[in-house]
Amino acid sequence: MFIFDWLNSQLLKMEWLSNLVKALVEQVFGLSIQERLGGSIHFFVYDVIKIFILLSVLIFTISYIQSFFPPERTRKILGKYNGITANTLAALLGTVTPFCSCSSIPLFIGFTSAGLPIGVTFSFLISSPLVDLASVLLLASIFNWKTAIAYVLVGLVLAVIGGTIISKAKMEEYVESFVFGNKISDVEEEELTTGARLDFARCQVVDIVKRVWLYVLIGVGIGATIHNWIPDYIISAVLGQDKWYSVLLATIVGVPMYADIFGTLPIAEALVLRGVGIGTVLAFMMAVTALSLPSIIMLKKVVKTRLLVVFVGVVIIGIIIIGYTFNAFGYMLL
Repeated sequence: MFIFDWLNSQLLKMEWLSNLVKALVEQVFGLSIQERLGGSIHFFVYDVIKIFILLSVLIFTISYIQSFFPPERTRKILGKYNGITANTLAALLGTVTPFCSCSSIPLFIGFTSAGLPIGVTFSFLISSPLVDLASVLLLASIFNWKTAIAYVLVGLVLAVIGGTIISKAKMEEYVESFVFGNKISDVEEEELTTGARLDFARCQVVDIVKRVWLYVLIGVGIGATIHNWIPDYIISAVLGQDKWYSVLLATIVGVPMYADIFGTLPIAEALVLRGVGIGTVLAFMMAVTALSLPSIIMLKKVVKTRLLVVFVGVVIIGIIIIGYTFNAFGYMLL
């Protein structure tokens, strides 16, 4: 147990880095991290470095695993199953695709074109941006393992239930006809060498870091502001655990935003540290990652309004239920 705690604190939470940045702020800049300015600098520098280190290592590892599951192979695996089993597998496969909601949509189109049931492809579409293997370790590095595992489990349940509801509603007619007209031919997958897989993983790290670095900086900046500059009474008045509307507000605010879990985590960390309910924070994170406005606009190009409304409605209702549930029982996680 001691070894696990040490690894968790030093490798995931990077307490050594926190102490190093603290020494830098206090000894080089002459600022106390107990004061607003010093605390903001410490929060920003520490979180940025920690997130980028973890992000690079995790994306490299996940991308190497992902190289064994190219789209065609994934389609073949999913095509062997149906019903809730297929939805569950689609949700699980979404966890090894470190994509934001917008970049998941081309795969959604490809799977639908290949003949997979739309309920299965929607389970993938919900899971892919919402839950990935990186989110487990990143959440554990900021909160704890119980919170990280609980987030992943509820995200997978939401993906499976959402896809199942859409499947039961039989809404294939509300997918634009051109999607079904793009049939994918069965081509033999080329087996990659170890070197090619490593190259793919390196390229994925570079590509994803290029896409998310700005959101990470913005997210950490907002987190530092919330953590050190916004008074407790303001946060409590807006998002306090005693406010019945806090989960609804967090969800509504999160939907129009465009970011991924890497950009929302620093904000979530700061909100929890200031006493906001874990359910409210998770609702915000889920709304941002699963239902960003740009992804909804892109999805509107390939599905008709009724299906889009059902999809957004199911996900929003699911997020709100998850938020209130975690606010009620979140004390068991923190």
